Amino acid sequence: MSITRLHEASPETAIVLGSGLGGVAEALGIEAEVSYSDIPGLSASTVPGHAGRFVLSRVNEKPVLIAQGRRHLYEGLSAYEVTAGIRFMSTLGVRRIVLTNAAGAINASFAVGDLMLITDHLNLLGTTPLLGGPHFHDMSEVYSQAWRTEFLRAAEKLVLPLHQGVYAATLGPQYETPAEIRMMRTLGADAVGMSTVPEAIQARALGMEVAGISMLTNWAAGLKAQTLHHAEVVSVGQAASTNLAALLKSVL
Repeated sequence: MSITRLHEASPETAIVLGSGLGGVAEALGIEAEVSYSDIPGLSASTVPGHAGRFVLSRVNEKPVLIAQGRRHLYEGLSAYEVTAGIRFMSTLGVRRIVLTNAAGAINASFAVGDLMLITDHLNLLGTTPLLGGPHFHDMSEVYSQAWRTEFLRAAEKLVLPLHQGVYAATLGPQYETPAEIRMMRTLGADAVGMSTVPEAIQARALGMEVAGISMLTNWAAGLKAQTLHHAEVVSVGQAASTNLAALLKSVL
């Protein structure tokens, strides 16, 4: 599929899929696809579990653009570079976006495999895609309260556990230490990951409505006797893709 096809579709809604969540695209149905490498300024992720392509789906007869995979700061890119896809989607006419990720659970009342709606975030990355000028955008409500209400209502109908909480973003690629997790818990974080926040900032700066959903793929360091592996993150994400797809289809 060419970039022209994406422009012709004029999708107003987009979804970014995190580690292991690529199966959501297949669950929603694929009409066409285009590789990130075919789009100027974009490139595929080097991380397993990120396909590196845009997929055009259709939900309730409306086009939905799905970004199957993302780039990360720890791959050696700037915050501006990792959000190139957000700016590209804006040129297509995308006005609202769902950002998903795989995250470690910090809140002890959650469970691995559950979903968490992001209510707010802690930017512990030390950077932003808005660097380079006085881009003073309001971040009082990064994640749409109105949209969260829709997701909660849909989850209740589906009898699907859906938590709400604060997402902390760290640089990575190493996982956090138990002491760092204790710090984040003190700061009010309920889950931790290595993505999403730069995209959310860029999307809000472009005027998009944003929803964030974390798939809790593991316990954060120090909460359980465990060794953290990316393969486990991908495996749990793949297993839970069905629930996430059902939730997205219901809301969209």
